[in-house]
Amino acid sequence: MIVLGVDKGASQRDIQKAFHKLSLQYHPDKNKNKGAQEKFAQINNAYEILSDEEKRKNYDMYGDEKGNPGFNGGNFGGQDGYTYFSGGGPGNNHFSFRPDGWQRMGGQDSQSFSFSFGGPGAGSSSFGFGDIFSNLFGSDMKSRNQFGGFGASAGPKSGFSSPTTIQSINAQFFNKEIADQGLTWLLLSYTPTSRGYHIFESVLEEVAGSLQGAVKAGSINCQNEQVLCKDLGIFPARSARVFVYSFKSNERGSLVEFSGELDAKDLKKFCQDHFPRYSKRVDLSRFDFSSVVVDKLPQLLLLSSKKDTPVLWRVLSGLYQKRFIFYDAAVPDTSDSMLKKLGVDALPAVIGMLVNGEKHVLKTGIVVKDLKSGISEMKVLLESFEKKNKKVASSQAKKPSQSEPRDNEIPHLTTKNFDNICGEKTAVCIIGVHRSSKAKDKLQTYLSNVSRKTLTRCPNQVVGSGDSVSYALLDATKHSSFLSSFDKSGCKSSDRLLVAYKPRRGKFAVFTDEMTLEGIEGFISSVLNGDVQFSKVRQKPVLK
Repeated sequence: MIVLGVDKGASQRDIQKAFHKLSLQYHPDKNKNKGAQEKFAQINNAYEILSDEEKRKNYDMYGDEKGNPGFNGGNFGGQDGYTYFSGGGPGNNHFSFRPDGWQRMGGQDSQSFSFSFGGPGAGSSSFGFGDIFSNLFGSDMKSRNQFGGFGASAGPKSGFSSPTTIQSINAQFFNKEIADQGLTWLLLSYTPTSRGYHIFESVLEEVAGSLQGAVKAGSINCQNEQVLCKDLGIFPARSARVFVYSFKSNERGSLVEFSGELDAKDLKKFCQDHFPRYSKRVDLSRFDFSSVVVDKLPQLLLLSSKKDTPVLWRVLSGLYQKRFIFYDAAVPDTSDSMLKKLGVDALPAVIGMLVNGEKHVLKTGIVVKDLKSGISEMKVLLESFEKKNKKVASSQAKKPSQSEPRDNEIPHLTTKNFDNICGEKTAVCIIGVHRSSKAKDKLQTYLSNVSRKTLTRCPNQVVGSGDSVSYALLDATKHSSFLSSFDKSGCKSSDRLLVAYKPRRGKFAVFTDEMTLEGIEGFISSVLNGDVQFSKVRQKPVLK
């Protein structure tokens, strides 16, 4: 009790908090003062006794803080007051903490602590607390902490970051806060008899603390939550088990067990490897935002120098995977010609597209100081863009549908309006054929402008000769059989084209040149002046 500085009636959680605080304070790699190593060993020994109800009872009765074997205290005090654990779990996992784990490394004064967490034959993994968080973002870490490389300082030179609190998890909390929520969790399953589980907790706290904003940590006492542990398949045996709740492979989260060395650096890398991957990697030279939006979701494109999807972007894609469509592309530098077309003058940059097809440069030259603040700042940016998208979507919903076109809006051909637009009463029907939303928008604009001009008048109005001209759009992906009536190939040669159809004579002509306002005006003028050669249709076109 004295060593940990807690009262005799302290709860297990109070004892655990005291242990975590003191173990970090007196760890020899952090505390170079004389006696720190001995104090650290006393702290671990005291905690092992007090965290076990039977051993704590012996301590309360006999005051033997070293766990005298005569009191059935286990393997304590056998080696100068150090604690030794050995146990087995699923796959014969092994965990040990012993005096010979403190080793000199490379002639340096710093010492390391040896853990082993693996199957038979697995060697121990040594690490100093001064470097376990130094490689969070791999070889792409840059001296300038910016969003493109997502470099971030790991905290003070000691390598310690503020530990995060481990959440005690029950079935209700898991189902509400963890299952399929898009956030990565580090989970520890244990029972009070699992040896050394408090050491596992310390490592989880440090890893989750260094990845704040991207990872949360929790522990499940499988003695109290037997049903949950069995349902999840995480019930421990003699040793605690560590899992990552991952969204790497699909939209639904899944548990992946960490079975490597209990090394904070390795565990952190394991977490990063299992971060979500909802952002689609694209080639910027071939990429164009599609205006076919799923459930009215806005779209986001990250441009950075990273060769792979950046960690921060992957985290955001998990948190917002039901609210945005994510893309990312690698750009060497700002000299790329595509950046000028997009209006981007500095990297990294985020471009968004609203459901109405409007593109917005949300931010360029993005700089963040660390992962946690970077995620927080990007959340603000994304949620602001989401609000703008909702306003646009709401405005679109109030507009007339295609079946009720506004003035000067070119309607789509349907079975209901076909006779009125392209029936026998019409001399010439100008049909804009498209295979994409982008092509549709272009044709809509061009034909609307042409139909307002004196040359061709408005839809269905009389031209000088008494003949009428009408305008319509047709989705080629839905009405290929209609187009096959004109041409056997179904006019599949272009993303967009114009068909001039004379219903009374059963003839047609096709304009496939570059679609410009001037070119379309010239084609329609030539049709009306009789300067275009028409061909006989293969059969009378019928819209199904």
